[in-house]
Amino acid sequence: MTTTSPQATDRTDPVHAQLQYQLAVFARRMEQVRTSGGGVGALDRAAYLLLDRLERHGPANVKALAESLGVDSSTVTRQVAPLVAAGLGGGGGGPPAPPPPRRAVRLALTARGSGRLDEVRDGRAELTRRLMADWPEEEQRAFCALLARFNHAMESYTADQQGQ
Repeated sequence: MTTTSPQATDRTDPVHAQLQYQLAVFARRMEQVRTSGGGVGALDRAAYLLLDRLERHGPANVKALAESLGVDSSTVTRQVAPLVAAGLGGGGGGPPAPPPPRRAVRLALTARGSGRLDEVRDGRAELTRRLMADWPEEEQRAFCALLARFNHAMESYTADQQGQ
């Protein structure tokens, strides 16, 4: 299957038309790889990003997680529940206390969650290595840098839109 959209190449701004199309194809392919197994594990994007955030920054409450991921607290609350049920995340430790409001609960990465995150990262890294095996190293680095820059621009745009 080709990844060139005939409609995208006919636009007055072919680079941006083609780019938006390629991003849509990329998102679809990533989901296909995830749901097919593809050797990268079954963590969905939300679970992966939540576990990664907890590993990098330590325990956090739902509000802090939501702010760091740029989503609503209710979204994080829904996403956290299956992680806790699977034993990948849990309370931030300390003595048992009366249950606080759900948004006040501090979530921490469990040992099981850390192991699962490592497993998924390893699978994703191996897939990336396979997909880019014939790319020169400098192109791999350039793609990574440009994708990071693009993601940062999207993050800034979203923050600006929410601030208006």
